[in-house]
Amino acid sequence: MGKATGFLEYERVDGPVTKEAERVKDFYEFHGKLSLEEQRKQAARCMDCGVPFCQAGLMIAGMASGCPLHNLVPEVNDLVYQGRLEQAYQRLSVTHSFPEFTCRVCPALCEAACTCGLHNAPVATKENEKTVIEYAYEHGLVKEEAPKVRTGKKVAVIGSGPSGLAAAQLLNRRGHEVTVYERKDRVGGLLRYGIPNMKLEKSVIDRRVKLMEEAGVKFVVNADVGASLPAAQLEAEYDAIILACGASHPRDINAPGRDAKGIYFAVDFLGQVTKSLLDSDFKKVPYELAKDKDVIVIGGGDTGNDCVGSCIRLGARSVTQLEMMPKPSESRLPSNPWPEWPRILKVDYGQEEAIWKFGEDPRVYQTTVKEFIKDEKGNLKEVVLVSLEAKKDEKTGRMNMVPVAGSEKTVPAQLVLIAAGFLGSESYVTEAFGVEVDGRTNVKTKPCGYRTSKEKIFTAGDMHRGQSLVVWAIAEGRGAAKEVDAALMGYTNL
Repeated sequence: MGKATGFLEYERVDGPVTKEAERVKDFYEFHGKLSLEEQRKQAARCMDCGVPFCQAGLMIAGMASGCPLHNLVPEVNDLVYQGRLEQAYQRLSVTHSFPEFTCRVCPALCEAACTCGLHNAPVATKENEKTVIEYAYEHGLVKEEAPKVRTGKKVAVIGSGPSGLAAAQLLNRRGHEVTVYERKDRVGGLLRYGIPNMKLEKSVIDRRVKLMEEAGVKFVVNADVGASLPAAQLEAEYDAIILACGASHPRDINAPGRDAKGIYFAVDFLGQVTKSLLDSDFKKVPYELAKDKDVIVIGGGDTGNDCVGSCIRLGARSVTQLEMMPKPSESRLPSNPWPEWPRILKVDYGQEEAIWKFGEDPRVYQTTVKEFIKDEKGNLKEVVLVSLEAKKDEKTGRMNMVPVAGSEKTVPAQLVLIAAGFLGSESYVTEAFGVEVDGRTNVKTKPCGYRTSKEKIFTAGDMHRGQSLVVWAIAEGRGAAKEVDAALMGYTNL
């Protein structure tokens, strides 16, 4: 696919990125696009490899390799190379519900598994995808057609994140009457309030939701199912219910002084920032949350990085990001061969901005918080950090990160953001619907299935598989829609 010799003729070139000094002044997206001619060259690098792991979506060594949606990446790249963007959009739409989301926030599992990336830079599939979907929007190609015939079946989707939206999209196209319930004040779930605006502008969500509404999907916000809205009421009203509430139970840090004022879960903090921006139409930036504060971010993942970038924009005096695990290698180790997901050191946008502002990478490895120290008013003023080392548990044989005696040090901190991941679904929802959960509190189903232990109740997304990526959530939502459709109609053509 692409030009047969393209990968030999063209080097990888990414789209323009606004310099740190400018982009930290606001919360708008800062990744630009290449010209169509240059993007065609990037698509030409797709090398007709014969074994396209990019679209495999396989689990290798416990990690995903290739796209979980099984997008036919070489075919899309070939159409971009030919300049046939309308056909490229049509091809992409067969397998993908929302390319506009993944082209902005996905870590590009497809690129990590690209054969071209075995010895050179991988094909810029993510930016090719962005070119396709933005061209489609600009030229009026993106439509959510209302079904000509309705089935008479009613489906409730609980949660409006990527899995819930994907399920609602397909079930509405099939002709079912779909209502999506969201406990927050706006639709989007984690896309809306868990991902900062500079990473995913919320207008990108709004334009897709508008199309879905016009096609007949109903959205109900401020509806906390299982709390203010009884689960039994929905069970009586709908023929099928999909639980797509996410893995929204955050992992805590249980250390002395945890009750100090100034400690927040990362997703709550990020949501507060976004809500303030949206409520004021971006006229009010909530500088008071972090301005002139020493910030400690606990967690080295994507959410931790988002906190770093957000706090820099809010005027933090210093930002330190703690990572429990050792610093990754800068290149693949023999134990981590292609096409496994590369466990290597990456510098994301938040870390780039911290390096620009403070002169060094904000990440401190093999370190965690041992104690939070309060002032006389109960406000956080310092944290005690402790180094960690790997030690084998003699009983289980597992390696654990344990504190190093005598390594404690006290540093100033007036704001701590806990980005240590999530433990699974929230119990008040699963208990309200009476569905079984597994040992990690994910909703239990049969392998490769979406039907729960409760009649006519299904599940999808992080609530089903645990904390994961947007692309996995979309794949789950599409899979759940197919199973629900078959249950309601006796067969499915989704």
